[in-house]
Amino acid sequence: MTVRQLPRAARVVLAAVGLLAVTAASATATVAVGRSDDPPRAVAAPSAAPAATVSATPSPTPSPAAPSPSPTPSPASTVHGTVDGSTHGGDIRYFLLPMPAGAESYGASDGTTLSTDDVAGQFGNASEMPEILRSYGYKDDAADRRYRTADGTQEVYVRLLRFKSRQMAKEFADGLSFKHGDTFDIAGDDSAKGIMLKPEQEAWTGKMVGVSFSGDVQYEITVYVKGTPDRALLVDAMKRQRERLATGG
Repeated sequence: MTVRQLPRAARVVLAAVGLLAVTAASATATVAVGRSDDPPRAVAAPSAAPAATVSATPSPTPSPAAPSPSPTPSPASTVHGTVDGSTHGGDIRYFLLPMPAGAESYGASDGTTLSTDDVAGQFGNASEMPEILRSYGYKDDAADRRYRTADGTQEVYVRLLRFKSRQMAKEFADGLSFKHGDTFDIAGDDSAKGIMLKPEQEAWTGKMVGVSFSGDVQYEITVYVKGTPDRALLVDAMKRQRERLATGG
C-alpha cells in the first residue's frame, strides 16, 4: 500500500466532507476533489436523547484533478487494539476498515486520530455538536482514513467514533438521518442503513453512505464512484468493517 499526499487546499475540503468528482484519464479514472454546497448537519431532538440529522447533496460541478505525487512505501503498522465482547480497547485506528491490496491512502496509512472539534466540523452545526456527542456518551475517541483503490475507480472514507457503551453507540447510529438520497438496507446487518446519492450526470460522482455500529463503536463508510454507484460496493465495505470491529482481525 502507498500513501498519497493531497495539497493543503484539498485537505481542507476533505475535512469538510467534500464530495469527489471523477474524470477519465486514458483508461484509468482519476479522482478529483470538489466542495459540497450542503454540508452535513446534526441537531438535538427535543427528547432527552438527542438525535442527529445529516444532510448531503452531490457537488453540482466536477473540479480539476488533484496532483498525483509519486507513491512512497508504507511503513509497517504499529497500532494495536483489543476486542472484549462489545468493548474495544487500544488505538481506535487499529479497527479502521483495512485497505485492499494496492490501495493508496491520503495521509497516514494507519489513519488519523480525530479530536472532538474535528468530528464536530464534519457537521453543519459544528458549535453544537460537542454537546450533542457528549449527550450520547461519546468518549472523545475517533479516527478516520480515506483511500483510493488500486484501479482508481473508487474512493472510500471511513470514520469510527467510540462511545461509553454499546447502547450509546447504537442510539447515536439510529439517530443519524439524511435529508437527501434514497435509503436502502445493508444485507447482513439489520442495524445498518445505506444512503444513495446519485449524480445529476453519469460523468459526475455518485456517493453512498453506510451507517451502523459494532459494540461501543459507531462507524460510517462513504464510497465515491463515477456515475450511479453499485450498492454492492458499500455492502461489501460495511461487511468487512463489521468483521474488523467484531474480531479485531
